[in-house]
Amino acid sequence: MMCRAQLGRGARACGFGSPSRTALVWPRRRSYTEARRGSPLAAQAQGLPIDMQIVAVTNIKGGVGKTTTAVNLAYLSAVGGARTLLWDLDAQGAATYTLQVEAGERVSAKKLVGGRRELPEAIVASAYERLHVLPADLSYRNFDLHLAARKRPTERLLKMSRSLREDYDLLVLDCPPGISLLTESVLRAADALVVPLLPTPLSLRTLAQLREFVAAEGWTDLRLLPFFSMVDRRRSLHRELIDSTRAESSGLLATEVPYWSEIERVSVRRAPMGVIAPHSEAARIYAALWAEVDACLHGRPALPAGRERAAGTTAGADRGRPAASPAPAPPRDGTDRSVH
Repeated sequence: MMCRAQLGRGARACGFGSPSRTALVWPRRRSYTEARRGSPLAAQAQGLPIDMQIVAVTNIKGGVGKTTTAVNLAYLSAVGGARTLLWDLDAQGAATYTLQVEAGERVSAKKLVGGRRELPEAIVASAYERLHVLPADLSYRNFDLHLAARKRPTERLLKMSRSLREDYDLLVLDCPPGISLLTESVLRAADALVVPLLPTPLSLRTLAQLREFVAAEGWTDLRLLPFFSMVDRRRSLHRELIDSTRAESSGLLATEVPYWSEIERVSVRRAPMGVIAPHSEAARIYAALWAEVDACLHGRPALPAGRERAAGTTAGADRGRPAASPAPAPPRDGTDRSVH
């Protein structure tokens, strides 16, 4: 099986490119060593173009906060100045709904996969500057069937993204749960996987399965960025599993997203946390999470996922942001941070 760096992705794993914009669209095949030899910051310093990066928010298990994560990270990327596109790959269309986006002309999965329509034709602007959306379509439920009908089906999503690279700095994929041809296509296309994890044994098992799959495919340039989501540190099981996982496993992001009603209201208010309550603790937590993801994408070291979180710090604290506590005291302003 061809390695990911041989699929024409070139330097996108680290964000560096070549002086030629044409070459950047579909560069020559490169080895893993070549693909990881620099960073977007280094490319920018040399006056080289920076290729679009692809971040997939995914988990084999459903109900772990993928859509809320994807919406908030995409919004924060756009606020930070990056031209950002959120592609809602889940036929349920939760991200499309949350961002209050209405699809224009319907573009089916069959037409997209078959090459009869291009992705830019389906893009819709959101209410937020620099943030665009590829809305979900009910036909996405058959995405696997259309991929299976193509030659090299797991490479198709990566090839489809070529038409976006001139116009966007970051593509965020909100993925459906499960393991399928679409899942493998996402893994091949992505530069990084943001994996929300519930602090439960079954959710942690899905992370182990994902790591084993990536290792078996030899995708050494794919960054896995798991973090704990929907955390209730009042529960002893949550505390024990988080502490033991951090002690035994490396690579987890330091930020933890709590199980607060305030965060659940993202889908009720249909807006990112930074819009609903920009000065809230919940908004600061997502800002810290994005700071970690952004640091990894741009070759900056993120905080190790060891003991920093237990001390109540998050990534971003060393970059001037206040530390986000895992379970802050109930606010006096009446903000609802109850858990369920």
